[in-house]
Amino acid sequence: MALKHVGRISANKRKVVVAYRTLPGEPESCLVVTTENLDAADHDSLMKLVESDAGQNSDEFATAMARARLSDGRIMLAGFHTTGKLRKVPTNAVEMTPDGNQSIMLDELNKMIADQKGVAIEDLAIQSDSPQTIADVKDLETPTETISDASVQPQSDGIITDEQLAAQYRSQADTMFKEAKKLREQAEELVPTKKKKSVTESA
Repeated sequence: MALKHVGRISANKRKVVVAYRTLPGEPESCLVVTTENLDAADHDSLMKLVESDAGQNSDEFATAMARARLSDGRIMLAGFHTTGKLRKVPTNAVEMTPDGNQSIMLDELNKMIADQKGVAIEDLAIQSDSPQTIADVKDLETPTETISDASVQPQSDGIITDEQLAAQYRSQADTMFKEAKKLREQAEELVPTKKKKSVTESA
């Protein structure tokens, strides 16, 4: 069965799911989830969504991820973002493998889709008619680039310094704090926290 959104990094053949084929203002970049970096529960949730009608009917898989939940209740898109599972990589570094046998480079696929639609590749990114999704993309861009493997540049001997590792941890902590605050605010809007009444037990 042919599946949309699945592929692999061409250099090392690691399997990925492509969340966004292009990014606003960055037509040569995409956001992917490397499936082997996920725990079993998250991997199962992701692949079930990929294979579902919602996943296959989504032009950009992230729109389905923004509506789906992981096994622990987190929204999939936000959950993968806060734990650094979303990575920004060049579109010419990703091979799409819809049926496991044939493959096409993502940059070539984007060009084909753009040609079919009669638009430029820059116009394939989610547009302003989906403001929430656009906000998600903008939120993801900087933190994802900051915590991706490529951003932690090792020294010439290939060893990451304590300073670089600390900077990575701080970036992740800041991102998770902001996400937690936002989720708490959303929870309060849905159901405000009720103050517990003190109960005096009768003797």
